[in-house]
Amino acid sequence: MVRYMLSEPFEKARPILEKLEKHNHQAFFVGGCVRDLLLKRPIGDIDITTSAPPTLVQQLFEKVIPVGLEHGTVIVIHKEEPYEVTTFRLDGTYSDQRHPDTVTFVNQIDKDLERRDFTINALAMDLSANIIDLFGGRRDLELKLIKTVGNGYERFKEDSLRIIRALRFSSQLGFKIDYQTLIHMKEVSDDISSLAVERITKEFGKLFAGEYPQVGLKYLKETEVYKYLPIFKENADLIFKIPSTIRSMATFGEVMALFHLIYPSISVNQWAKNYKCSNEMKNEANAIVKAYSHYTNKGMDEWLVYKLDEKYYKGFTNILSILHPDESHQNKMEDIHQKLPIQSRSELCINGKDLIEWFPTISKGPWIEETIVKIEKETVYGNIINSKNEVKDWIKLNPSEVD
Repeated sequence: MVRYMLSEPFEKARPILEKLEKHNHQAFFVGGCVRDLLLKRPIGDIDITTSAPPTLVQQLFEKVIPVGLEHGTVIVIHKEEPYEVTTFRLDGTYSDQRHPDTVTFVNQIDKDLERRDFTINALAMDLSANIIDLFGGRRDLELKLIKTVGNGYERFKEDSLRIIRALRFSSQLGFKIDYQTLIHMKEVSDDISSLAVERITKEFGKLFAGEYPQVGLKYLKETEVYKYLPIFKENADLIFKIPSTIRSMATFGEVMALFHLIYPSISVNQWAKNYKCSNEMKNEANAIVKAYSHYTNKGMDEWLVYKLDEKYYKGFTNILSILHPDESHQNKMEDIHQKLPIQSRSELCINGKDLIEWFPTISKGPWIEETIVKIEKETVYGNIINSKNEVKDWIKLNPSEVD
């Protein structure tokens, strides 16, 4: 065992482990949080494994969400933070390729670590910061290697999502995938077709959000896993159109926008439907695509910046940096945004009522909205000062704009 200092996220969870140990049960931090501690990466979720059965865990803590009692998992809420606490267990067969058909609770952590996917995730740590490493996980972290615990074929047959998880970890960490593990990934890859799309989307999104997406893509091509993914299976050439300038994309909305832009025959709506994405993701992708269309025609100008929701600025400039890597975008966009005369239509000095009042002889109709858009655009471009008198004068000089 090798000792490491516990960082703040672990210290916050300390009372949970202390309470479990106080009641004569073993308790350890486990999995990705331990891995990331050793890699000196930001710590995400803190997961805990224990010899205490889930019924006891429920009794010991005031706020508990029983998310997976049959698999020994509950969420303990401590000081408003959620912690997944899972009982040591042995898994039976995985007939649904997701959950074990049977679970046997045990009191030995070695059996629990043995069922995990990759050696770098089969790490546990106690409250004294002693690392338990039974499968060479620390060595593989040093070697920057992704390798299954035990027989890779069996691990992937249990749950083929682990194949995409291997690709995701290669993208997040920039690690190589063990040669034998790669072989087993290829042998089981057709099982991916039976996975729930939502699970694929979640992992696929994390792959593209990694710091080293080009590494994940390299293995995606090498294993030919893409042949079993929605849309890619019917459009195998798409994978080879992804630019070598690919970089981390924070959301799947960005990913869908990029895929549509490099392969226009497949719409954003098709991507969203096939990957069962939320409306929020679809709206982001469509907004980025619309902004990109404007950019290719008129460049980065005031109207583009004004019309694109500010929350999509980062995603849009990210896509530009992939498709136009030699150009600078982020600072220019922010500079334009700060100098805009108005930030939204609500700041425009006129509305439909004003136009009806000024032109009482013209019947109400689409011309009102069309005229407001013209005035809005001229204001954004700085051709009209945002005041009613200035707008009236502009209309007098451009009467054809009001028909």
